[in-house]
Amino acid sequence: MQPPASPIAIEPRGLDRESLKRDILEWLVYAVGREIHRATRHDWFAATALAVRDRLVDRWMESQHQEEATDGKRVYYLSLEFLIGRLMANALTNLGLYETCRDALSDFGVDLGAVLEVEPDAALGNGGLGRLAACFLDSMATLGIAGTGYGIRYEYGLFEQQFDRGWQVEYPEDWLKFGNPWEFERPEIAYPIDFYGKVEPGEPGPDGKPTARWQGSQRVLAVAYDTPVVGWGGATVNTLRLWSAKPVREFDLVKFNSGDYMKSVEDKILSEILSRVLYPNDNTPAGQELRLKQEYFFTSASLQDVLRRHRMHHDGYDDLPEKAAMQLNDTHPAIAVPELMRLLIDRHRLDWDRAWKITTGCISYTNHTLMPEALETWPVALLERVLPRHLQIIYEINDRFLKSSRVIAKDPSRLGSLSLIQEGWDRRVRMGPLAFLGSHRVNGVSALHTQLMRETVFRDLNEEFPGRITNKTNGITPRRWLVQANPNLAQLIHNMIGTGWEDDLERLSALRGKTEDTAFREAFWAVKRRNKALLAHHIAEIADVRVSGDALFDVQVKRIHEYKRQLLNILHAVALWQEMGDDPDATWTPRVKIFAGKAAPGYAMAKLIIKLANDVSRVVNNDRTIRDQLKMVFLPNYNVTLAERIIPAADLSEQISTAGMEASGTGNMKFALNGAVTIGTLDGANVEIAERVGADNILIFGMTAAEVAAKRTQGYDPSAVIAADPRLARAVAAIEDGTFSPDDPGRFRPITDALRHSDWFLVAADFAAYWEAQARAATIYRDRAGWTRMAILNTAQVGWFSSDRTVRDYAEEIWGVWPPLARAAE
Repeated sequence: MQPPASPIAIEPRGLDRESLKRDILEWLVYAVGREIHRATRHDWFAATALAVRDRLVDRWMESQHQEEATDGKRVYYLSLEFLIGRLMANALTNLGLYETCRDALSDFGVDLGAVLEVEPDAALGNGGLGRLAACFLDSMATLGIAGTGYGIRYEYGLFEQQFDRGWQVEYPEDWLKFGNPWEFERPEIAYPIDFYGKVEPGEPGPDGKPTARWQGSQRVLAVAYDTPVVGWGGATVNTLRLWSAKPVREFDLVKFNSGDYMKSVEDKILSEILSRVLYPNDNTPAGQELRLKQEYFFTSASLQDVLRRHRMHHDGYDDLPEKAAMQLNDTHPAIAVPELMRLLIDRHRLDWDRAWKITTGCISYTNHTLMPEALETWPVALLERVLPRHLQIIYEINDRFLKSSRVIAKDPSRLGSLSLIQEGWDRRVRMGPLAFLGSHRVNGVSALHTQLMRETVFRDLNEEFPGRITNKTNGITPRRWLVQANPNLAQLIHNMIGTGWEDDLERLSALRGKTEDTAFREAFWAVKRRNKALLAHHIAEIADVRVSGDALFDVQVKRIHEYKRQLLNILHAVALWQEMGDDPDATWTPRVKIFAGKAAPGYAMAKLIIKLANDVSRVVNNDRTIRDQLKMVFLPNYNVTLAERIIPAADLSEQISTAGMEASGTGNMKFALNGAVTIGTLDGANVEIAERVGADNILIFGMTAAEVAAKRTQGYDPSAVIAADPRLARAVAAIEDGTFSPDDPGRFRPITDALRHSDWFLVAADFAAYWEAQARAATIYRDRAGWTRMAILNTAQVGWFSSDRTVRDYAEEIWGVWPPLARAAE
């Protein structure tokens, strides 16, 4: 056990304009190697980022000293995704340096906005899951909670999406092409990660039973890369630690000298594949194996790091639950349960009962979905081959649980539903229940989602462990999604209610009293109109489509998935286009439908839906009959930066998933915070948004989750529903007959056949209600004052959805770290 080291006094970097200018110039010359008159925008970005990073490091080290001095409990957030986006503007905003940096660069004749555009968007996530993790890191730092995020430093991250004749095409997202000035490589922090091999009996353990020896494995190293994460005001800076896979031996000189050049670097190639790409296509056995290895790779490295950190200051591990809270962000890191048991039993020689008490005391699990494909299961044969020791431990966990189960004792027929092993011809390990058993708390991410967890996927486990499931409704950071993404609205709010809402978002409720203030309404409308003009310019640049900022901006941007029902939105566009064509001189509300989102490379139906959207857009946008009353555009390569452009400009926020299938959503919160009106089902956090903004300020339609379940159970004939709705039938027929695909009339038959004969996601069943809700939106939008009142009330009433509130709830009720010891001691 080592005492914390005494900090060495270093003069912190100044926050004034002249100090920042001096440091930027020094970095430009001595690190980038450029003189002012030769510097490119990339050079200025690198120099400015390094100067800003210096100021982060000052606070980062102070935060670390404070944590060591207090020896408090620390949060470790394990997530396969961290969708952090660009970091420069976020760091400047949270440090309060944005204006200072703008002025400093202007003295060199450099525009800060142009420099910010150079930074790549770190695509280390796919959607809401990864963005939530990034928001949580921001909020932990803002609240003064000591925390570390653990993930993978993907070399290419999620793919770059482009369109080829309307089809999605994937390319590597080379975000590290110009290096990453924000990170610190830690080559001295490297942990061995083993795969394959076999398990043999070892020496007797503390309980007299033989220990296990994992022999003959293939080993790679997990090397740490650290990025500082600053909270609002800069008082606390936490760490995002990402793992990169490296070989134990970079190069085999013997094989090289023998002429076998490829074999000489084989270990390097095979090991580095682990951290090459986010979410490899797992439609093949090789892809499944790589996905499992990625999940184990980062989880094992993270847990080894936690144990090392603990052992530096403590003897033994019995007090680990009082010092470490480990949050599993969804099911991907569920292997943490047997891995922590393995480390404690095999490496640190604890008996089973002590190890299990420590494991369940440290780990908690957030479930983000009820969909079976996302509640991962792994073939027993695959686990036995890749992680043989872990399968042994899972069997032991399962055996002890089933023997002690109260539910099974009362009803033996439920053994199969409670077992961690799914029996049958393809025996599989059920990772969701494994994460549940190994955690002291399991949480959903919205009130509805948590209720459905108790009633569906974890019904039996909830009966076995009543009270273990709790709700923690998601939130978003207002620093990124209002202060940074929508500075004009943030300034207007400052002018009306002052400061302080940036880290106490519920203060926005003061705006409720401003809805009848005509001047404020006009100013609010003007901010939205300016944001729409900026987005319209961007659309023209990247999609070559001209749209009017006066039109209703109807936006659906998210991962492309059938349950999110982009198809319902496209059908509405087709039906609306047809009715406009029937009567082009009628009074229509001009509308721009904006889509963005990526489909998983192996998800054929989602990629076909993207193609349909692009083909419909081409026809609609070139129809002169409707005179620009309807435009439609699918923007490529959706990421955090594009979201920051789109969300402030949206009028209507499409949150139209099949009820009961969206766990929470966070896009719905971002749009509402920025003054968009939600059109959506009673699904996920839409339920709670509706409660807070009021029924008159949201457009709810469609079946409830209970009604969806009942319809699926009772039987449903979508073809009859389509036939009974002339508007829907005509739209489906146009897609079927090649109206949008004259070169290949049968192109979209897989979509229309599924719609007519199964319609699992109940698109046809909700179409009529959706049409009526869209008609209401169009009517209200023509009343500028009425629409602006709704928009203001959305901004005013969604302060509860701050990730600061969510993280505080975790800290109080799951992690046991609130109030932070550092603050409590002050």
